[in-house]
Amino acid sequence: MKITDVDIIPIRPRLAERNRRDPVRFAGIDQRVVCRVRTDDGLVGYGDHRGGAPSAASVEPLIGRSPFEFIGNGFDPAVGGALYDVMGKHLGVPAWRLMGPKVRDAVSVAAWTRQAGPEEFAAEVERAARQGYLVIKMHTTPVHDVREQVLAAEEVAPEGFRLHFDLNGSRTLATLLPIVRWLEGHAVVGCIEDPFPKDDLDSWCRLREQTGLPLVFHVPPGESRLTALGQGAADAYLIGSGGTSIGDTLANGTACARLNTQCLIQLTGGTLTKALGLHMAAVLPTATGHSIHLDDQYEDDITTERIEVAAGCSPVPERPGLGFDVDEEALERLAANPPAKVPRYLERVHLPGGRTLYARSPGDVASATGREEGAIQGLRGETWNDDGSEEFRRVYERVRRGGPFID
Repeated sequence: MKITDVDIIPIRPRLAERNRRDPVRFAGIDQRVVCRVRTDDGLVGYGDHRGGAPSAASVEPLIGRSPFEFIGNGFDPAVGGALYDVMGKHLGVPAWRLMGPKVRDAVSVAAWTRQAGPEEFAAEVERAARQGYLVIKMHTTPVHDVREQVLAAEEVAPEGFRLHFDLNGSRTLATLLPIVRWLEGHAVVGCIEDPFPKDDLDSWCRLREQTGLPLVFHVPPGESRLTALGQGAADAYLIGSGGTSIGDTLANGTACARLNTQCLIQLTGGTLTKALGLHMAAVLPTATGHSIHLDDQYEDDITTERIEVAAGCSPVPERPGLGFDVDEEALERLAANPPAKVPRYLERVHLPGGRTLYARSPGDVASATGREEGAIQGLRGETWNDDGSEEFRRVYERVRRGGPFID
């Protein structure tokens, strides 16, 4: 079997209706890429991944070669997934059989949402619970108070539901300690990811000694050396994100297993992306943390079936390859979709004491206030979309020309 063609196809699937109502908050989530690999025996393999498309030059060396030359490959997950899909179809076996012995039949999975105010976050928790999830991940943001988000979420979260907060790696120990002390008092908080910059391992270790909340270290894309693991910086390691290859993800997961340390796989995209993540998690002994895939963000997909979630987990696919059939008509339709339109907007943050901060992005809040994320309690942010008013035009021009300001 030899590869005859490799097609890289950017697609724009429609977001779930709830996300289409908020085009600014979910901007860019609809950008995915599909890889289609054809072979001389008539088989076709497909892979999917959220993000930019790999270059034609990067996949050209595949032509005329056997896909089995690329087991444990270092390609983008869309390309790597397509190779495992076609190899599995050729042998009539699920992709996990080409990765190692299976150690579980189902994988814990998490829902996901973008940064949200307390009310929106509570609605997302309810949505995730209805869909069968027991965990939801969200990045915190300088325009919302994480304490208020937790209070709103625990009002609606069912028993046993947990929050996974990504803290953006942007704080010092002095700012974070009181926040963590507060979070510890709320059982709905399950874990915190990236509390500090990745090179500040001393703060990681010091916080780990002082809290019972599990710390999750997000391994950078392409990084196959878990230096933080050897120093005991975290309780679990998030692997597979960004453009991390299948080879690096399996290597990182094996390293975690050798030290009996939990790992979580984050591989974002649609059904095929999640399927690839489930195959990898099935063979990694300590991949017992919740996997994060974003397939819950889309109304459309290219597969004829979606992956079920029940009691917080999804089954490992058992059909050949990645385990899902692709609808070529759907692929063509999603490839023709235009990108979602994103209006002009401002961040409007209501500060304690009655003042209002106007900014172009959440990151401007720290600059305008001189405070780290999370240091200001009681602030409430909102996205102010261009409503055509003279007030919006005036404030937008002031921010554009002079930067964020407090009124």
